[in-house]
Amino acid sequence: MATAPERPRDLAAGAAPSGNGTLADGGLAVDVRGLSKSYGSVHAVRNIDLQIQHGEIFALLGPNGAGKTTTVEILEGYRSRDAGSVSVLGYDPGRDRRSLKSRIGIVLQSTGVENYLTVAETISMYSSFYPDPRPVDEVIRLVGLEDKQDARVMKLSGGLQRRLDVAIALAGNPDLLFLDEPTTGFDPSARREAWDVVKNLAGLGKTVLLTTHYMDEAQYLADRVAVIAAGRVVAEGSPATIGDRELAKARIRFRIPAGAGPPSEMVGQRGPDGFTELTADDVTRTLHQLTGWAIDEGIDLEGLEVIRPSLEEVYLELTGSAGATGLEDLPAKRRGKRAS
Repeated sequence: MATAPERPRDLAAGAAPSGNGTLADGGLAVDVRGLSKSYGSVHAVRNIDLQIQHGEIFALLGPNGAGKTTTVEILEGYRSRDAGSVSVLGYDPGRDRRSLKSRIGIVLQSTGVENYLTVAETISMYSSFYPDPRPVDEVIRLVGLEDKQDARVMKLSGGLQRRLDVAIALAGNPDLLFLDEPTTGFDPSARREAWDVVKNLAGLGKTVLLTTHYMDEAQYLADRVAVIAAGRVVAEGSPATIGDRELAKARIRFRIPAGAGPPSEMVGQRGPDGFTELTADDVTRTLHQLTGWAIDEGIDLEGLEVIRPSLEEVYLELTGSAGATGLEDLPAKRRGKRAS
């Protein structure tokens, strides 16, 4: 596994609650108001508001340089802020990092662990850093590594190593987990297995803050998503409704034999692949008219489907119109050595 980015070891995993954080924020796990952060003349984060409920899987989306990493590192207590208020599990991470760190778990894009230790030895070592850790056997079961608990880390596949990363973060029994690009480089099977692990965390009542570039991952895992572009939150909501996705007109797509033509009110644009696409205000009525015509004429509507804008299409529209911050041009040292 790749060497972990430089970060204090005591932030590599979470632990049982040990501070006096309160939930005066009305049950919010994360409450951010007016958060701002600049690097010289570059405004990485601009007046962000963000609220995450306890037990929620929340996805933070945005292109490189948008301000995701800066925002997350401020929430973790790893980076200072210039302005705004931040409450994480009732703590201000800028002032109460020592108390907060025992209640959060962090899974980075890559984690450096000792290759010659076994899975069980690795989890046990990290558990020993915390006052009230979750039992090692239970952690192993939660991430599905029962059959590999005696295997050395170097023998694990990429997907299994990622499970171990999550296990390390769970070893201290945290209330909130930060997952940074958890399935980058995974094959489809390994990604699905990792998704199951994340879903299991929500089942335990854990709050999860996920950053990802995979829209299908956000669609499958997240209860809510926020899109950051140019240092601002440009949209927030459920994957099904963000950017008014549920209100967008549907497109009906089909292919018919050459020379055949549907009624004039259902004529759409025909693409180079031979498929016709038309926009429908009333999908049910349009489909009824189209299929009725096809049945009457004995025509096969090949590849017939109804399409609404995907989360990826909405994301590209939102981030494309907002522009970029230029944060990716800063030296890596200024950005905590990982993409924003």
